[in-house]
Amino acid sequence: MKRILLVVLGVAAAAFAVRRPLLMAAPACFSGRWHGCYDTENGVVLMTLAGLPLAVLAGWVLTLSGRAVRTSAAEVGMVYGTAPMVWLTLMPGPGAGVVPGRVSLIPLQDLVTMGPLGIAGNLVIFAALGFFAPIRFAAAASLPRVLALGAGCSVLVETAQYVFQLDRVSSVDDVLVNAAGAGLAALASRRWWRHPSEVQPPGSRVRHV
Repeated sequence: MKRILLVVLGVAAAAFAVRRPLLMAAPACFSGRWHGCYDTENGVVLMTLAGLPLAVLAGWVLTLSGRAVRTSAAEVGMVYGTAPMVWLTLMPGPGAGVVPGRVSLIPLQDLVTMGPLGIAGNLVIFAALGFFAPIRFAAAASLPRVLALGAGCSVLVETAQYVFQLDRVSSVDDVLVNAAGAGLAALASRRWWRHPSEVQPPGSRVRHV
C-alpha cells in the first residue's frame, strides 16, 4: 500500500511540475481535436494522465471477471504504460515522408547527443513492459528475457521509424537504452514476478483433502 501511495504521489508531483506545458494542450484535447493534442507530446502526456481513472476502472472490471488483482494490474499496466510511449516515439517529425530514413548502427555513438533528457525518455519507453511482463507471464520472469523483450520491441519501433520515413534516426543506441530501461524496471518488480511453480499445468485438477 505504501508503494502504491508513493507512486501516486510521484505521478502527482510530476504532473504538477509540468502543469503549464500540459495545460497548453488542454483546449485542443478536451474539445476533441486531433491536431494540437494527439500530434503533440504535451497532448499525449496530458491525455495519458487524464485517462488514469479509466485504466484503474479497466483493472477493476478484469478482477470482477475472476482474474487475480496482480494479473489484472499487470495486464492494464503493460498496455497503458507502453502504448502512449510508443505513440510518442512514432510521432512524425517535420520532414516525415520527405526526408529518407536514417540509420545509426555504431554502438554508443549517439548517447552523447541524446543528452540526459533523451536518455531518460528512452529508458521509460518500455519500462512499464519490463515492470509488468514478468508479473503477468512466468515465461518472462528472468532478466535476460526481459532485456530480450525490450530490445525486440525497440527493434520493431526503430524499423517502423525507418520504413515509414518518420524523420527520425533509427539508432542502435535507442535499442540498447530501451532494453536497459525495461531491465531496470523489471528489477524493481522482482518480488512480484510470476514463477513457473505458480502456473497450473493444463488438465491438472486441484485435489481436496
